[in-house]
Amino acid sequence: MEAEAAKYIGAGIACLGMGGAGMGLGQIFGNYLAGALRNPSAADGQFGRLIFGFAVTEALGIFSLLVALMLLFVV
Repeated sequence: MEAEAAKYIGAGIACLGMGGAGMGLGQIFGNYLAGALRNPSAADGQFGRLIFGFAVTEALGIFSLLVALMLLFVV
């Protein structure tokens, strides 16, 4: 196998993390919505945790993209 082909395969595998981040975001917001509909008075207290979970999950997706781009263009 050529090094160029291995680089593309590695970058594709690194992009799988972005799919995982997307599924994580759906899980976070879906669970928040289900909890907010069951107990609307507690929804405001959990909003800060929702935003923190969103930020961490999105950061992991962006990190995955960064690793893929580094594999393509730097290495």
